[in-house]
Amino acid sequence: MPGKSKTLKSMAMQMLLPRFVRLRDAPFYLGMDRNRFNTEVRPYLTKIPIGRQGIAFDRLELDAWVEDYISRNGRRPKAPNLEDDKCQNVTECRGSAKKADSGTLKSAAALHKVDGSGKARAHLLALRQSKS
Repeated sequence: MPGKSKTLKSMAMQMLLPRFVRLRDAPFYLGMDRNRFNTEVRPYLTKIPIGRQGIAFDRLELDAWVEDYISRNGRRPKAPNLEDDKCQNVTECRGSAKKADSGTLKSAAALHKVDGSGKARAHLLALRQSKS
């Protein structure tokens, strides 16, 4: 079975990513063009010389740059619209706060206006605490 172990070893070698990413491959690794890489990314990376002319970058440093970029510029997707898309009259679709079933409260302020209870105040307080 020497052929089988050779196949497993070659498969493992294909899945292994190199630690150094050459300059020519770094923009592709990040999914951008060379000019953007040179202006936006390269100034923040450590240049690793390879031989006389070769330049490489640490893959982990590239990954760290990506994580930082996402934390600064990434946008979360918008929350899905809970209202019925076919609804033409907004007040009819939303209904009153008193009619709202469990989990369908539209506005804590509206609830406070309708029944005058402290439910709205408690709901707003819970919202403020969950944000912090």
